[in-house]
Amino acid sequence: MTALTQFTRLEATGLWRPDADSQRREVIVSLGDATLTMTSIRGDVLAHWSLGAVMRANGSQIPAIYHPDTAPEETLELGAGEQEMIGGLDRLLKVIDRRRPRPGKLRFLLSGSMIAIVGALSVFWLPDALARYATNVVPTVKRAEIGTRLLEHITHLTGQACSTPDAREPLRRLSERVQPSGSVVILPSGSFTSVHLPGRIIVLNSRVLEDYEDPDVAAGFALVEAVQADASDPLGDLLYDAGLIASLRLLTTGALPDSALADYAEDIMTETPSYPAPETLLPAFAKAELRSTPFAYAVDVTGERTLPLIEADPRRAEGSRTVLSDADWVRLQGICGG
Repeated sequence: MTALTQFTRLEATGLWRPDADSQRREVIVSLGDATLTMTSIRGDVLAHWSLGAVMRANGSQIPAIYHPDTAPEETLELGAGEQEMIGGLDRLLKVIDRRRPRPGKLRFLLSGSMIAIVGALSVFWLPDALARYATNVVPTVKRAEIGTRLLEHITHLTGQACSTPDAREPLRRLSERVQPSGSVVILPSGSFTSVHLPGRIIVLNSRVLEDYEDPDVAAGFALVEAVQADASDPLGDLLYDAGLIASLRLLTTGALPDSALADYAEDIMTETPSYPAPETLLPAFAKAELRSTPFAYAVDVTGERTLPLIEADPRRAEGSRTVLSDADWVRLQGICGG
């Protein structure tokens, strides 16, 4: 999502407080592709802010004070010694603001007259049709924000994502290996193996790192989720599950109810995984220069249900193009592998 690639991995020291009644505490502030992350000095993740929802409260004054647009009582203060972070963050927020939907341009926030037209055209009141319409008009920035909020609800069920500084670079490389944009997130528990969220967020269970010595397995699960996200829009899947009212809320207010996100988080964490047909997956593995056999045996240790992925492995002879260096893979297993 970030247009200013030179600022995507900035870190700084700041003062953060979760609400007006709490004391400020010193944190490490990390600027990522789609989020601003506050981490304690010990490495515990304290807060994730979607960049699309961050606002500066005091113009150009120093220290700079930021807060989420829906929670002004939660603040982050950056002092005069953090000019690089302040400058990068301010420039990034200006870029995001220019990309926000404007009335008459992106048709994202519907006016009263548009609501009347939609009401007259009964097809748009049908849940599936309205969900399709909402999916088509929601911009990239809002998708990333919805994906981040959904991930927060998922972490309430699984525990916090693995996001220590040493893990960020290997995770970025793993994500870039299987998709042109987005991110890969590792969660410590749950019955799921892998899922994909709006905003091209791919979520893997730490078992994928812990139980397999071959990084091709983790890359295979991430690649398959990327293929599924391309085939079936994850925002559309969320809206179909959430129902008519949630779609209307998104169209009229630009936000989804927390209750809808919480319910969907529970659903995708417990649903039985299904994977695309081999004729869909094999070209994707070939394009990614990745062996399909490790993924096939991870899905079915006998190989019976995934035999086409084993017999027609497009990289059987030459092997995969390197997923991660040995050092990165060992580091990622040690940090995020349970």
